Amino acid sequence: MTVGDTTAAIGESGCPGKGADRPEASGESDPAACRSSDPLFHIVLVEPEIPQNAGTIGRLCLGVGCRLHLVEPLGFRIDEKAVRRAGLDYWKHVDLEVHESFAAVRAALGATPLTLTSAREGRLFTAHRFTKGEVLVFGPESVGLRAAWRAAHPGRVIRVPTLDTIRSLNLSQAVAVVVYEGIKQLRPDFFR
Repeated sequence: MTVGDTTAAIGESGCPGKGADRPEASGESDPAACRSSDPLFHIVLVEPEIPQNAGTIGRLCLGVGCRLHLVEPLGFRIDEKAVRRAGLDYWKHVDLEVHESFAAVRAALGATPLTLTSAREGRLFTAHRFTKGEVLVFGPESVGLRAAWRAAHPGRVIRVPTLDTIRSLNLSQAVAVVVYEGIKQLRPDFFR
């Protein structure tokens, strides 16, 4: 599936935030009309494998004002029929971009700060100082981000710790705790 086909099938964008600026609240029917030109974070899922995780992360992005980037190949379909069958009625509002490769993500985002995630290495995510518009990169559920990628970005790897009884958190859980830590740092008023 090409990037253009994906965009046409599921809608170009979403409407982050709360209130009357959302299409369902205002009666607006064009999701592109409320695309965030300035997302809080760019959430990049590299070769995601599990559709439920991508759906949950899409909902999170919609609810907190982040842009979701999916890097192909995907382990599932996101065409209009598949999304409708999954009952993701909000998906057309998710601020979403699909990229053919990680290099395409980097080209699209330019010099935006990049932070890679890991279950076992890097500094604790709560010690990281988040910046608005930062790119948060998460790897495939089964293997995480490639070691070579992490090695190529020294000082830009954060970890989400767990006890040794499990390999890692579920991808959607890891994304949520990292994003909410970033929100806590950058927009503490969000929690009022």
